[in-house]
Amino acid sequence: MKILFYGAESYDRDSFDAELTDYPDLKIDYTETGLNPMTAALARGYDAVCAFVNHDVSAMTLEILKGFGIDLVLMRCAGFDAVNVGVAKDLEIHVTRVPAYSPEAIAEHAMALGQCANRRIHKGYIRVRENDFALNGLVGETLHGKTAGIVGTGRIGAALCRICKGYGMTVLGSDLYPNQKLVDEEHVVDEYVDYDELYRRSDFISLHAFLNKDSYHMIDDDAIDKMKKGVIFVNTGRGGLVDTQALIRGIISGKIGAAGLDVYEEETANVYQNRSGEIVDSVTARLCSFPNVVMTSHQAFFTREALSQIARVTLDNAEAYSKGTDFVEKSVVC
Repeated sequence: MKILFYGAESYDRDSFDAELTDYPDLKIDYTETGLNPMTAALARGYDAVCAFVNHDVSAMTLEILKGFGIDLVLMRCAGFDAVNVGVAKDLEIHVTRVPAYSPEAIAEHAMALGQCANRRIHKGYIRVRENDFALNGLVGETLHGKTAGIVGTGRIGAALCRICKGYGMTVLGSDLYPNQKLVDEEHVVDEYVDYDELYRRSDFISLHAFLNKDSYHMIDDDAIDKMKKGVIFVNTGRGGLVDTQALIRGIISGKIGAAGLDVYEEETANVYQNRSGEIVDSVTARLCSFPNVVMTSHQAFFTREALSQIARVTLDNAEAYSKGTDFVEKSVVC
């Protein structure tokens, strides 16, 4: 089975090649080009393609792939926002994903972002490099004894609940489908509340909800207005969960005391791209101008363990398709 791997970086090659020895019937060719309607024709002669969250797996892309006999799209990520699932179903193209890869990695990154922004570690580091040892403007908040609000308590959110509990925090959860085991058995969630109560009571808020039409811009001016003044806000979920302009207004007003962002609405053109030689008029520059904001580029998942799991599940699904067996549980999109 021949797979064309789009958007390959050196770490992708390393992680997939390390696992490929266990899959003698699979062959991967790598291209640095991302998948979109203009590059779909590169898949001529292949049996499947492997794509990532920042690619364009739109209706046109899928139709071109189908025309070349491609019936399998392997998304090496948990999200499938980039895929036109309805068209894939109509074309009878199977789409798989990696439903969970090291949720602890993302949860750890979320806490790291929150603490970096809260304690102004990024600013302190720059000062020390310049022989400036003053502490003015670097004061933060002690998290012990404070309240954490975790929006979405799936695997990632649950992992962050455990971290927050280890910090000595009271943990509130908010989820359309509460995981009562986190309350009754693990004792890492003190109680489940609705969004409004979570906003009102939390000193630290982290988003781990799915992005859909109901959750789009769930963090808007109204939601921020309900939060405590000076709240620490973290988003490692999806950029569309937050109205960026409302967030900026919240930072300026002081409602948001610190913000750690691994995702944001306008990131599509930037994700995993080196644009350092360009003059970019972007919301990123505005956000980074605030001393209490820390931003990273969709890297919360980025650990060796997570890369290994992504490769393994993706290759398991490719092998299952080639042999006509079941895909990895919960990995099938359509």
